[in-house]
Amino acid sequence: MVDALDLGPSNFCFESSSLSIRNLTIIIFRSTYLILINMMLPFTLQQLRILKAVASERNFTRAAEILFVSQPSLSKQIKILENRLGIKLLNRENNTTSLTEAGKVFLQYAERILALCEESCRAVNDVKNGDRGNLAVGASQTIGTYLMPRVLALFAKNYPQINIKVQVDSTRIIAKSVVNREIDIAVVGGDIPEKLKKNLEIEKFVEDELILIVPKSHPFTLKRHNKINKDDLYHLNFITLNSTSTIHKFIDSILIQNNIETEQFNIIMQLNSIEGIKTAVSLGLGAAFVSSSAIEKEMQLNTVEIITIENIKIKRTLSIITNRSCYRSKALEFFHKDLWLLKSFKN
Repeated sequence: MVDALDLGPSNFCFESSSLSIRNLTIIIFRSTYLILINMMLPFTLQQLRILKAVASERNFTRAAEILFVSQPSLSKQIKILENRLGIKLLNRENNTTSLTEAGKVFLQYAERILALCEESCRAVNDVKNGDRGNLAVGASQTIGTYLMPRVLALFAKNYPQINIKVQVDSTRIIAKSVVNREIDIAVVGGDIPEKLKKNLEIEKFVEDELILIVPKSHPFTLKRHNKINKDDLYHLNFITLNSTSTIHKFIDSILIQNNIETEQFNIIMQLNSIEGIKTAVSLGLGAAFVSSSAIEKEMQLNTVEIITIENIKIKRTLSIITNRSCYRSKALEFFHKDLWLLKSFKN
């Protein structure tokens, strides 16, 4: 660097020191600027949002509408992104758009980057605003329909200034969304995939009993204490969820463990909703296993009857899950507290 400045021994003196320092500062500044230019990321957050929208919608026009940008502008940003990365991210054929293999890999990181950006904003807002903020809540299907509304009602009453977004889906999809930081906290009842567990904080929440219900007019309601034995199950007409349902599989596994051959059950109808099953039972069409939390209304209206099976109880554990490496916002902590508060009320 001294050679570059051409500073010989005769020039290196107090009289010229201010000039030398100034020149040295300029060179350091220019070198640092060039280093920073070379270290700049080859994408912007907006380009990541655009890629995510295009991948989700599989269409440039719809993606542009969602992001409130023009289609030419969106296409230009994708082209810039691909040029900077030096690889094609999207396949464009006719009116459809799909991710290339490189696009699929890059999108996974893009989603994580965007989630972290949102998380950092929430963390700052917590410090700045105290108990204000946003919260993404998840629930598996039965819980989302029958338990979560009570929790949300309590939470909205206590913290009206916090905005809540709720996603109801299968346990697998909800757990994956928590791992991907798309959901902050969730309550699930199914089996969580093993590969996701290492990234999750899993708390046992409550025991959910799955009970047998029959129409009010069914002969089994005349039995002592509404109790039947295992063999009586083979004489029922069952209405069930679809065979792919996790609840259906869980009930079958418990019954099989108790030496009950579920393959011999007379299943007369398969429906895709608990509400449809309850209505069918109340109309006298058959019997069904449902969550105890799902029939409170029916018990109040006295439209179905609960039958107990001798020496058999079908229970599953509901769990609260969060991302173990995620920042726990105040909104999340408040919601977590209300979950346990609701449990204490229920007990």
